[in-house]
Amino acid sequence: MLINKAILHVLDFNTNVCILSQKELDFSSDVVYEYVDKRINKIRHDASQQTGAFYATSQFQPLVQNLAAGSLKFDEFAASAARSLFDILSHCDVPESVDALVVDFQDDDDVRWLGILMLDNKTAYTHQILDDDGAIYNKLIQHQAILPGAAQKAEAYALINCRDFSVRFVDKKRQMDGQDIYILPDKLLQCTAVISSKDAVKMVTKIAAKVAEDHGGSTVEALSKTKQYLVENAETADSFSPQNLGAGVFADSPQMQEEFESQVREAQMPADVSIEKEYARKTGKNHKIKTDTGIEITFPSEYIENTDYIQIINNPDGTISIELKNICKITNK
Repeated sequence: MLINKAILHVLDFNTNVCILSQKELDFSSDVVYEYVDKRINKIRHDASQQTGAFYATSQFQPLVQNLAAGSLKFDEFAASAARSLFDILSHCDVPESVDALVVDFQDDDDVRWLGILMLDNKTAYTHQILDDDGAIYNKLIQHQAILPGAAQKAEAYALINCRDFSVRFVDKKRQMDGQDIYILPDKLLQCTAVISSKDAVKMVTKIAAKVAEDHGGSTVEALSKTKQYLVENAETADSFSPQNLGAGVFADSPQMQEEFESQVREAQMPADVSIEKEYARKTGKNHKIKTDTGIEITFPSEYIENTDYIQIINNPDGTISIELKNICKITNK
């Protein structure tokens, strides 16, 4: 990744002033570059991102297109985005002060991206060292505008692909005229919003467990197969089909397949959901279960269909037994 330019604008609702920087951030400072670099890297592969496309009527997309075409300068684009954000936030029931960090960068495939990060100002305390006629003393003071640390993920941001003009974003609810709204997709970008891979995975696993339970099947088996499908699918694709997932998980039961597909449609899930490969692998690698007796077991999801390693047995009295097999060594942790 290569960061080309970045600029920081202050949207201060304590004084009701939008302070637009007339200079870009100085990357000759290692501290500045490290902060921006860590912030962008933190969000690039965020599984919480929703994806979207600009509406035909979006007033923001022409700004991006003009910047990409070279007819609009970066500082002009950033200032316009910050002014729009300030105007939108000013209409919220409780406007919150933020710093708008606008970044122009190239990814590892040399695709140009624009990042707009809304960094919430936090109130924090620090010390101040004073000298009173040669007597050194320390004072506790309050600072009203502390930015999030470099390791913290921005609570609201947008990433715009300058090649295909696709959008990725994370936002939080705000109140405007008593209604819940999302500033970035609804007001600033004016784009569609597709469920994030993180929420999609949560939803399909919840549906799979419910379908299995309602039909007297094993929820452990259903969830393990769901995770196994995500891992195997990630090897060849950067998205997954909820319908195909259900067909794979409930391959032995057409009735459960149909019920799964019905609930997926009811949840209005898209036909394909983008998912980061690393997130899919991390989420699907292991499955963890906890019994009502307090025992916890974590095992590779793929083992659920391999009775050489683990077998879950439904006893005649309604209890469940778990048998672990072919163990050569046990390590205490």
